[in-house]
Amino acid sequence: MVRYKVILIYDGTHFFGFQRQSEESQTRTVQGEVEETLRKIGWEGQALLAAGRTDTGVHASGQVIAFDLDWKHPEDKLLASINYYLPTDIAAKSVHPVNSDFHPRFEAVSRIYQYRIFCQPVRDPLRERYAWRVWPEVDADLIVQSAEILLGTHDFKKFGKPMKPGGSTVRNVINSQWISQDIGGIYEIEANAFLYHMVRRVVRLLTAIGQGILGSDELINELKGKSKGILQGIAPPNGLSLVEVVYPEI
Repeated sequence: MVRYKVILIYDGTHFFGFQRQSEESQTRTVQGEVEETLRKIGWEGQALLAAGRTDTGVHASGQVIAFDLDWKHPEDKLLASINYYLPTDIAAKSVHPVNSDFHPRFEAVSRIYQYRIFCQPVRDPLRERYAWRVWPEVDADLIVQSAEILLGTHDFKKFGKPMKPGGSTVRNVINSQWISQDIGGIYEIEANAFLYHMVRRVVRLLTAIGQGILGSDELINELKGKSKGILQGIAPPNGLSLVEVVYPEI
């Protein structure tokens, strides 16, 4: 029996998030589809291990899972078999054997998310599957400056909820940057961990700052817990992707 680490890429449009729901639920999830695939190649486990959960409609190009499997063939054959049975909106990018105690969530040192935005007054169905259309357009310089405020260790209790009740809301942001592209750009953030809906709330606030609706002082107030609740809501899920889970170098 060998533990394998697999990097997944998926289009989250038609999934009710990553995590498998109850047995009674008929909702389609990434974990459910992957586990069904693994059973077709001889996996007998109860639940695969994952680096984290993505919400309904959120994409990934670097989700990490792990599972134990008695596989008698080369790794490239395992990769091919997994991809043969997976639905077309999920793919395995790589397969590697790891230590038997490897856990993709607990051994991760950080995660990297990207959020895509484009600025256009009329809708664009081809772009909007993977990006958020906003109008009026944003001032990239304002977002660049405001994104830097997020760097370092802060209490993000105004931006989301911990995965477990009573959990810490303090997070360390390693990278926070705006990358201008074409008629919009990509916001990239790396942190040791994230709260539920944290990235999408950050993006919503940065976008409002870029549009001149709010000033960067509102972001500072949010981090200090002094927000007046001026901005409500979160950015939609379709622009968000989990692009990498970072592990210690061995």
